[in-house]
Amino acid sequence: MMPPALSLSRSPSSSVSSSPLDYVRRSAAVVRRHGPSFAYKPAAGVCYASQAVELLPSLCPDIVVRDARLEDCWEVADTHCSSFFPGYKFPMDLVLRIDRYIALLSGFSVPPGCMRTCLVAVNSSSVNNSFNIECGDPRDAGFQKYNLSRGSIAGILTVDTVADYLPRRGPLKQRRTGIAYIANVAVRKEERRKGVAKMLVKEAEARARSWGCRSMALHCDVNNLAALCLYKKQGFRCIRVPEGAKWPEPKISKGVEYSFMMKLVSKI
Repeated sequence: MMPPALSLSRSPSSSVSSSPLDYVRRSAAVVRRHGPSFAYKPAAGVCYASQAVELLPSLCPDIVVRDARLEDCWEVADTHCSSFFPGYKFPMDLVLRIDRYIALLSGFSVPPGCMRTCLVAVNSSSVNNSFNIECGDPRDAGFQKYNLSRGSIAGILTVDTVADYLPRRGPLKQRRTGIAYIANVAVRKEERRKGVAKMLVKEAEARARSWGCRSMALHCDVNNLAALCLYKKQGFRCIRVPEGAKWPEPKISKGVEYSFMMKLVSKI
């Protein structure tokens, strides 16, 4: 599924024309009336000439969120392991990446009636150095060649309706429906503090809405204050787990305490 096309939008109260060319024409008229120099206050930190660029943030974005492709799987695995297991060294780090890579390939299959997708935030300004892996003899009929991307993925996120980490419903322990679960949110260290995680969460909500989900859920490490703040700003709220209840939780590492969070999916 391809992400929806980006388009310009303006609020009803805005007096800015929807056409960027109109803005350029008006700016040129101002220059003709007042001279070619742009008078701006250094304290403001933004030159008036940059306002034309701010009108078009979605036409040439550095980050684009889309569904992961087969050639992305190795880089997704590398992003996941470098974020959640940064302390591992060779050969254990390689084993973890191979294990995650295989899990990604098998994760494309889901139970009947369920949905799952891995979203990737791709940095379009980075150099994408792809490489090939060849299996077998090129002269044999079973020869296979895989193309893997490297150096373009800034962040990842998985969203599904499988409900593996949601409490079961009723005495028969039935799988819950109508709830999209977010997991494996990871952003590369060099791409952090750029709004990548926020873009991924917003796209995950759009997918949940398209699947007909009424709410979303996730688990967040209680010591990860930055992630907690991000989710709360996106409308998630901490849900109190009943005392003595054994709700399922991710098992990334021992001793990690999680906060279970949920939000309603907006209808917009």
